[in-house]
Amino acid sequence: MTAGAPSEGRRVLTIAAFAATFMQGVNISIPNAALPHMQGTLSMADDQIGWIFTAYVTAGIVVLPMTRWLAGRLGQKALFQWSIAVFAAGLVFDVLAQTSTQFVLARIIQGAASGPLGPLALALLLDVQPPARHAQAGVAHTACTLLGISSGPPLGGWLSDYHGWHSIFYISLPLAGFVFLAMALWLPEKKAERNPHFDFFGWAAFSLGIVGLQMLLDRGERLEWFAAPEIWAEAIAAALGFYLFIVHVLTAQAHFLDKALFKDRNFVLSVIMVFAAGFVLLPTLALTSPMLEELFGYPVDTTGYMAIPRGVALVGALMLAGRMPPRVDNRVLILIGLALVVYANWRMLGYSPAMDWRPVAIAGLLQGLGLGIVLPALGRAAFSTLDRTFHPDGAALFNLSRLYGSTIGIAVVQIFFYGNTQAMHLALAKDLTPYRAAAHGLARAAGPTLARFNELVTGQAATVAIVGQFKILMLAVLAVSPLVALLRTPRTANR
Repeated sequence: MTAGAPSEGRRVLTIAAFAATFMQGVNISIPNAALPHMQGTLSMADDQIGWIFTAYVTAGIVVLPMTRWLAGRLGQKALFQWSIAVFAAGLVFDVLAQTSTQFVLARIIQGAASGPLGPLALALLLDVQPPARHAQAGVAHTACTLLGISSGPPLGGWLSDYHGWHSIFYISLPLAGFVFLAMALWLPEKKAERNPHFDFFGWAAFSLGIVGLQMLLDRGERLEWFAAPEIWAEAIAAALGFYLFIVHVLTAQAHFLDKALFKDRNFVLSVIMVFAAGFVLLPTLALTSPMLEELFGYPVDTTGYMAIPRGVALVGALMLAGRMPPRVDNRVLILIGLALVVYANWRMLGYSPAMDWRPVAIAGLLQGLGLGIVLPALGRAAFSTLDRTFHPDGAALFNLSRLYGSTIGIAVVQIFFYGNTQAMHLALAKDLTPYRAAAHGLARAAGPTLARFNELVTGQAATVAIVGQFKILMLAVLAVSPLVALLRTPRTANR
C-alpha cells in the first residue's frame, strides 16, 4: 500500500499522522488555562468546567471501538478524511457557541470525531514504516499524544490571554486542513476484502454504561443527586448497560472485546493500573489551573507556562523508557514510576496561597517523570504475555481504560471539590464565632465588606478542598501499586 509510495509521499503521510495525533491530544487540554475567559463569555458555572473535558473524551471513547469496522466499511482514507472534516466542524462550532450547552455539544461532536484519529494515525505510521521500526513508531505515537495533552495548557493560556479564547480552536484548523489534503493527495484507499463483523449489541451496552455513569457523575452535584428524576434515569441506564455488557461478554461467542483478553493476568492488571494513571493524568491539570488562576491570582498565560515542566518531563521520560532494553525488569520501572507519582502528589498536599511558582513546577515535573516512566512500562507489561492475535483488541481496551480513567477522575474530583468546599466553608465560619466582637462589627459593616469577608473564607475553603483532591489522586495510585507484585515475568520468546 503506502509502503510502495514515493519517499516524499511517505514523509508527508508520516508528518500528517503525527499532526493528527498531536491535534487530537492538544484539544483535550487546550481549554484548561483559558477557563476564566471562557466562563465569562459562555456564562459557565464552576461545576460545569469538568464537562469541557469529559464531553470530549467520553465521546471519543464511545466511537473509538468502531474504528476498525468503520474503516472496513468506508475505507481507511475515507474514514480519516471524514473524521478530520467533522473534527474541523466541531472546532468551528466551539468558536460559534454562545452558551455553555452549545459549547458542550460542540465538544461532543469534536470528541466523537477524534475517536478514530488515534488508531488511524497509528495504523498509517505502521504502514509507512518498515517492520523493524514499528516499535519505535508506537512509542513516538504515544509520545505525540501526550505531548499534545501536555502542551495544551501553556499554548491555550498564551493564546487566550493575547488573542482571545476563540483562538485556541482556530489554531487547529490549519493542522486539520493539512492532514485532510495530505490524505487526499498521498494516501491510497484501503478497504477490507469483506465487511468486518461488529458486535453492535455489546458496543451499545458498553456505551450506555459509560455515558450513563459519566452523566450521573457530571450532573449529580448540580441536581442534588437522587432528588432528581434525571439522576435516577442515568443511574438505571449505567447499571443496565454494564450489566448487559458483562452478561454479553460471558455468554456470547464473539463480541467487540474478546473474552480471552480477560484471561491474561498481566493484561488485566496493566489495564487496572493504566486506569489509575489516567485517573491522575488529566484531573491534575483540571485542578491545578483553576487553583492558580482563581485562588492564587496567577495570570492565565503564567498558569499555562507552569504546566511546561510536567509536559517536558512526561514526554522525555516516555521516550527514554520506551528505549529500555528487554533485560530491564518491567516491574521495577512500574514501581519507580508509581512511586514518583505518589511522591509528586504528596508534595501537592503542601500547596498554599503563600507559596511561589516553584512548588507547582517541581511537583509537576516529578509527576510527569513518573507518568512518563509508568505508561510505556505498563504497555509492555500488558502485551508481554498476550497472544498477538488479540493485540488489536487489547490496544483498544488499554487506551480506553486510560481515557476513561481520566474522565472518571475529573468527575470524581469535581464532586468532592464542591462538597468539601461547602463543608470547609461551614467549618471555617464556625471557627470565627469566638471572636464575637469582630463578628458583631462585621454584622454592622457595609455589604461590600461582608462580601469581601465571605470571599476570603470561601477562598480558604476552596484551597483546602483542592489539596484534598490531590490526596484522592495520590490514594488511587497507592491503591493499585501492590498489583505490580502480581505481574508475571514474560518468557523470552514472548518479548
